[in-house]
Amino acid sequence: MIFSKKMDKLTSAIFSQLSDKKNKLIAEGAQVIDFSIGTPDIPPAPHVIETIVKESSKIENYIYSINDTDELLSSVQKWYGKRYGVNLEKDEIVSLLGSQSGFAELALALVNPGDIVLTPDPGYPIFTVGPYLAGAKIVKIPLLKENNYLINFNAIDEETAKKAKLMVLSYPNNPTAATAPHDFYVKLVAFAKKYNIIILHDNAYSELVFDDTEGGSFLSIPGAKDIAVEFNSLSKTYSIPGCRIAFAVGNKEIINQLKTLKSHVDYGMFLPFQKAAISALEGPQDYVQLVKNTYRERRDLLVNGLNKIGWPIDNTGGSMFVWAAIPPKYKSSLEFTFDLMEKTGVIVVPGSSFGEYGEGFVRFALVQNKEKIAKAIQNIELSGILEI
Repeated sequence: MIFSKKMDKLTSAIFSQLSDKKNKLIAEGAQVIDFSIGTPDIPPAPHVIETIVKESSKIENYIYSINDTDELLSSVQKWYGKRYGVNLEKDEIVSLLGSQSGFAELALALVNPGDIVLTPDPGYPIFTVGPYLAGAKIVKIPLLKENNYLINFNAIDEETAKKAKLMVLSYPNNPTAATAPHDFYVKLVAFAKKYNIIILHDNAYSELVFDDTEGGSFLSIPGAKDIAVEFNSLSKTYSIPGCRIAFAVGNKEIINQLKTLKSHVDYGMFLPFQKAAISALEGPQDYVQLVKNTYRERRDLLVNGLNKIGWPIDNTGGSMFVWAAIPPKYKSSLEFTFDLMEKTGVIVVPGSSFGEYGEGFVRFALVQNKEKIAKAIQNIELSGILEI
């Protein structure tokens, strides 16, 4: 059989390699502490679970939900207005079956073969994969530690900027956990308008911002809605990743293009999940604070603990990740990842899997409880892996 040549570049072996190594260690009797995949371990709010159970028992909900219900759109409107001070019309909102599929769909709706798309490096893989599947020419923009992992607009070649169709970015950022200040977004709007570039901002971690800093929406910046759409997900905020509930909001012309494409490739969100989204957005929001506090406590324990044993790590501004430079004796993040796994049972993701500029780092997902984080720190200290 002859398959699409596009598939050749989609083979990412790292997670299967980590899984194989993990299973081997477990079979040998080792205990592992897995910080690799960012799957929330915090239970969803009880009222959200109750809504799913109740609505899933109704026979009438097992139909094609071709369109978002008016009730769902109203909930997103109210939530964006209350939470971010952003006023949305209903034709500026469309649900997604998770942000990941949304990235691919939006790229297919907007990008012609050969169009230039600017993506961050390091970056979440779908930021690049979506445009790649649409036939885009990918230009990766370095996110550097010395620039607080913010895009340096002045470093983007002007000819490239003039030809660019779309820019994808995300703050709080995965994998670097960086956050962006208000003035960065002001510059982003000016840059996008100057060069006529569409902006796709992934705002999946807007509620997971720490140290007395409040997360926001890019669309709150004057002029942003003229050139942008924003993705927002309930997966991490409300710990319901398996429901695949997300939204694209913003410029109505872009949203309309996305709706048209989606009408050909999916039949909309399962009605009980639409009800669950409404329950989450309109229900008690103290659960969100609980989630935020849990990740902040885990971040503090991990970062402070690793610093204490001789692994210097910068604090994390937001998201559910910690981005850590590997010990200087290692030249490869992949080599360090597997050495760490073998010697300590601690599983992380090598930064190189997020792009060229991720080399030299590893990513921790804060998906283990405080007891396991403490155990991981102890294992690392006793292993001697940090010794020069």
